[in-house]
Amino acid sequence: MSTSTSTTTTAVTTATTVPGRIGDSPLRPDAALKVTGEFAYASDLWHDDMVWGVTLRSPHPHARIARIDIGEALAVPGVTAVLTADDVPGSNAVGLEHLDTPALATGVVRYEGEPVALVAADHPETARRAAKKIVVDYEVLPALTDARRALDADAPLVHESRRDEGGNLVRRAQMRRGDPAPTAPVVVALDFEVGMQDQAFLGPESGLAVPDDEGGVDLYVATQWLHVDQKQVCRVLGLPPEKARLHLAGVGGAFGGREDLSMHVHACLLALHTGKPVKMSYSREESFFGHVHRHPAWMRYEFGAEPDGSLVYAKADILFDGGAYASSTSAVVGNGASMGLGPYRIPSISVDCTGVYTNNPPCGAMRGFGCVQAAFAHEALMDSLADAVGVDRVEIRARNGMREGDRNITGQLIDSAAPVEELIRIVADMPLPAEHPDGEFDIRNLPGGVSNTTHGEGVVRGIGYAVTYKNVGFSEGFDDYATARVRLQITGGEPVATVHTAAAEVGQGLITVEQQICRTELGVDRVVLHPADTSVGSAGSTSASRQTYMTGGAVKAACEAVRAAVLHRAAVLLGRSPVELRLDGDKIVDTTGEVGAALAEVLGDDVVEETVEFRHRPTVPFDPETGAGNAHVQYAFSAHRAVVDVDVELGLVKVVALDTAQDVGKAINPDAVVGQIQGGSAQGMGLALMEEVVVTDGKVRNPSFTDYLIPTILDMPPMRIEVLEYADPHAPYGVRGVGEAPTISSGPAVAAAIRAATGKALLRVPVRPEHITGT
Repeated sequence: MSTSTSTTTTAVTTATTVPGRIGDSPLRPDAALKVTGEFAYASDLWHDDMVWGVTLRSPHPHARIARIDIGEALAVPGVTAVLTADDVPGSNAVGLEHLDTPALATGVVRYEGEPVALVAADHPETARRAAKKIVVDYEVLPALTDARRALDADAPLVHESRRDEGGNLVRRAQMRRGDPAPTAPVVVALDFEVGMQDQAFLGPESGLAVPDDEGGVDLYVATQWLHVDQKQVCRVLGLPPEKARLHLAGVGGAFGGREDLSMHVHACLLALHTGKPVKMSYSREESFFGHVHRHPAWMRYEFGAEPDGSLVYAKADILFDGGAYASSTSAVVGNGASMGLGPYRIPSISVDCTGVYTNNPPCGAMRGFGCVQAAFAHEALMDSLADAVGVDRVEIRARNGMREGDRNITGQLIDSAAPVEELIRIVADMPLPAEHPDGEFDIRNLPGGVSNTTHGEGVVRGIGYAVTYKNVGFSEGFDDYATARVRLQITGGEPVATVHTAAAEVGQGLITVEQQICRTELGVDRVVLHPADTSVGSAGSTSASRQTYMTGGAVKAACEAVRAAVLHRAAVLLGRSPVELRLDGDKIVDTTGEVGAALAEVLGDDVVEETVEFRHRPTVPFDPETGAGNAHVQYAFSAHRAVVDVDVELGLVKVVALDTAQDVGKAINPDAVVGQIQGGSAQGMGLALMEEVVVTDGKVRNPSFTDYLIPTILDMPPMRIEVLEYADPHAPYGVRGVGEAPTISSGPAVAAAIRAATGKALLRVPVRPEHITGT
């Protein structure tokens, strides 16, 4: 195990002879453009001959479509097309894991906002006006909107076709290990509920579809997984992959919400029908209906322990509302089941995790992916256990925390660092914020103080802790790989490397990481990134904290192959063995450092190019009865300490500090690592305090950033961040995924701090003022 190192929120850039290698924090290539407003996002796409597409959506959570009349819409001047499901040339069924989602509703709508028809016109307002003239006769059907009733015998079926294939059940996963009927001297239990969270990315769904002259189409779109999108688009259009080419457009955030299709197929259908480029860009309200959300969850937990707090057994029953279509609910269930008890050593376990269909908005991937919901429950219960046995809340986690060499609840060996105790003790030992900064009393530092609602009366401070872990990459036997193509050539007298992958840069900084790896492996200054598209092999999804590991690993392997090819050519030229030579920027040197030849002399006008597929070590599916198996490739661990001030009379909360420690394996780009931890912590805090898509009887009540609240810079507190670098021996450079873990542990820490301040159980998030005041 390597020595622990740390950074703060101002990570120091390491100096090297060639700036921008592994361990440095070079400036992002897109940084200046983004902060000056010059960066081209997908919503900025333009074509001189384009028309605009809009979508007509269902106003009902569940209804039968009796008739669609498009006559009046077609008659609107400027309208070039109105399409329905009857105009789909291929299969009208898409989906990430289950082909259960129609591109356009046919026969039945299953959630409010489901796409029913498309309009193309010469102006977006014309298209929207025409869409309102489409007449759809609906026969409203009973809607299933309570996930807890989904598996009842008398519950309405969301998908009639599944009557004999599980009904409203998407997936159930169970974990069993140890004593099937355990007992313990100390038993604590609770029920917990987590509301629906939105990814709340700032760039709405947008794209531009451009038809060619041969029946094909190019789609420029903000997405997370170009090749899976391409596969689904081809399925609906009835086209081979070479006829439907996808290109990554500028992405304004994702967090899982762009894994599923949105306007992709719709823009392509309209472009092929009209023969014109078609732009589609959602409004903020439509965006709330156009992508999946985080699954709401209902959880029942029970822990049994010895009098000293050592865990004996754990039981959990977790229910996820998947909404109208499956999306990635199956994978979320797998994560919730296999990591739902937290990073703890537990001899006997029993976990049942279920995902169901309802007529609520579809739910799927969001940062933390099944672990976020469970963490609120298991961390609240760890606090209850600490109180029951009279042990400090830090100590209870340190005493039960996983260590390297332990086995988790699936029986998988934790064969790299698992520094649970170290992480929780690090945050516990960080300095606490002063009651009154600078020794002065300023009501603006109090909850509600800016509104002059308090002068300190009724304000109580609380401190809360949480420690969690998250799998990295795709699991359960999925063939998870990434492809990279690297080319080295001499341009203008100097070596230039070009990196081509299909990996989506969604704001996390992958483009910088690819350049850093290439500079490190080839020793070149100039690294050019080819735009991401489907003309190179798949890089997989930008999700599951996997891209630095997977695409980074692919770029590393491709660079190694290029280097080997160059050294082979140099060895022939110099009459030496390749093992005696190395590439040093624009030179070939031997083991003593003596220059053997210039790289320009070895390459001449030739190009050395290599394409490599990189895979992590294999995983296996869970045993269906016990859940046993090496289902995950890697784990990331994090801990948070939250300090909050709560006005217990008004129910207002101010987070004063949100400090964290996390093991990242290797900080490829220290500044980017800190940024990921800050962003993830903000999203976890948001779910604890304010973020919820409010759904009543299947209808979304707050589809806007006026009513759906997210933390702003004024809500985020100062953060102390300590980064550990315990290399994973199985990963490229020893890296661990970074982006998801802080989202998982930050929210439970905030909730715990509010409980500490108020003395209330607070078994639902987000915590609302009325939960605190009891009114």
